[in-house]
Amino acid sequence: MLHSHKFHSAFAEAETPPNTLTEGTYLQLRRDIIEGRLLPGEKLRVEHLKDRYGAGAGTLREALSLLLSDALVVNEGQRGFRVAPMSLNDLGDITRTRVLIEGEALRQSMVAGDDEWEAQLVAAFHKLTRTEEKLGERDEGRLREWEARNREFHEALIAACDSRWLRYLIGLLYRQSERYRHLVISHGTLARDVHAEHTEIFDAALARDVDRALKAIERHIQITYESIRLLMPAEDGDAT
Repeated sequence: MLHSHKFHSAFAEAETPPNTLTEGTYLQLRRDIIEGRLLPGEKLRVEHLKDRYGAGAGTLREALSLLLSDALVVNEGQRGFRVAPMSLNDLGDITRTRVLIEGEALRQSMVAGDDEWEAQLVAAFHKLTRTEEKLGERDEGRLREWEARNREFHEALIAACDSRWLRYLIGLLYRQSERYRHLVISHGTLARDVHAEHTEIFDAALARDVDRALKAIERHIQITYESIRLLMPAEDGDAT
């Protein structure tokens, strides 16, 4: 999903295959950074990445440039590219900003949403619920399915918000927070009733109870921060 698509879809992955080799390489690199296969601070040497991603140097540089604008990669000038660092302070900033931006997008969506919006939200929540019933059976396939359904549900919540800039910013922040959530999952410490959190958001949104929905989405986002805070003490710098 390149930047033009992010104006239309904040959370959900593109369902169609990549249109270009650059787009495909960008999506692979982005997924590997988010899921922790490329570690925070890791040097991204084009000559080493060519075999791993089956792409030429030019394609890789274009993909890395796209990741720069996602803030998933940093450029150190003549020293090249590195995976962006992770820290508790950074996550705190991401969390506070997500609460503000996603809350506003949800508010606008609930005010403007019609019957079609409600129907799409009900369908997305139903699919998510079926996936979450099996979430205790841990394997990579189930986790990936849940990731997709989770994104679709959050996308459905804000589907009636017509601000393309809110969508764009939400997408950037969501990818960042996804990196941190994978850190929690990798440590096996995802001790939360995520289905109850989603149910509270869904019920409030469907009832058009804006205050209740905004409080629920804030709690939902904040719980991720609190879970990760236990793994990343404040005195630590970057996660590696």
